[in-house]
Amino acid sequence: MSGAGGARTDDPALCDACAGPPSRPRPARRAARATALLALVLLLAGGAATGCGGRATTHHKPGTSHEQATGSVGTLLTAADGTGHRLREVPAEGAPEVQLTARPDSEDGWNLQLTVRNFRFTPDSTGGAALPGAGHAHLELDGRKLARLYGPWFHLPAAQVPEGAHTLTVRLYADDHTAWAVSGKPVEGTAPLTATAQATPGGHSHGGTPPPPAQPPAAPEADRTVTITVREGKVSPAPARTELRRGERVALRVTSDRADTLHVHGYDKELALPAGQEATLVLTADRPGLFEVETHESDLVLTQLLVR
Repeated sequence: MSGAGGARTDDPALCDACAGPPSRPRPARRAARATALLALVLLLAGGAATGCGGRATTHHKPGTSHEQATGSVGTLLTAADGTGHRLREVPAEGAPEVQLTARPDSEDGWNLQLTVRNFRFTPDSTGGAALPGAGHAHLELDGRKLARLYGPWFHLPAAQVPEGAHTLTVRLYADDHTAWAVSGKPVEGTAPLTATAQATPGGHSHGGTPPPPAQPPAAPEADRTVTITVREGKVSPAPARTELRRGERVALRVTSDRADTLHVHGYDKELALPAGQEATLVLTADRPGLFEVETHESDLVLTQLLVR
């Protein structure tokens, strides 16, 4: 550079000061850039694994793993049980087990007890992914489904059991409605059941001293009554919304020309529908929302409960 009077100055210190701080060598810049990229990759990977809240990302509910959320428990077989539900094979060691006991009720029908091992009932997650050792049960009479069970006890009314000898079966299912299975066979328990006729036409007893004549059942108390008929796969009246105020009791009176099961979504209420007989389910609309009422076997929507 030129100094005063045009004289050239070649002082290295002066040149470096004018040029500012020395630039970082290229190898150092490359190393810094690689370190920054690595940190960014690790940050993104951690976010994908834990999600926004720091928990494992799931499609089911917080706190379960991704493997559970995708339902990769056991092996899903192409074979199905007698009702069309696919089998979910698990090793025999630690597999769910169930035993069924039927005891006569002192007033009507039978009290059924399900004794389970390596299994828990999870009504709050029904319809979600299969979780190890969890789910619900189906109750069948001679191969015909009567109800879905969400706990170890169930009362079976005598009116649902024809006179004669029968076989009750309970089968365990995962939350996604696949049937738990070991060695290609569903996990289930059975119990014999015999219904004998009473002196009163249409009644049943369990042997021994016949009970007194049955009195006509009292009409269920309800604020609203919805009467529905199912015939040849058609619902009458046509499915519509039934509006209810929160806290009201509604009676669903359903007559189906074929045996089926009534299910109220959201409330997890079920009712067996004997062929050609009227059945009534009374529930309290204690939660707001829109809830479908449907049949399990024929897969028909009967009505929608709109609770405000």
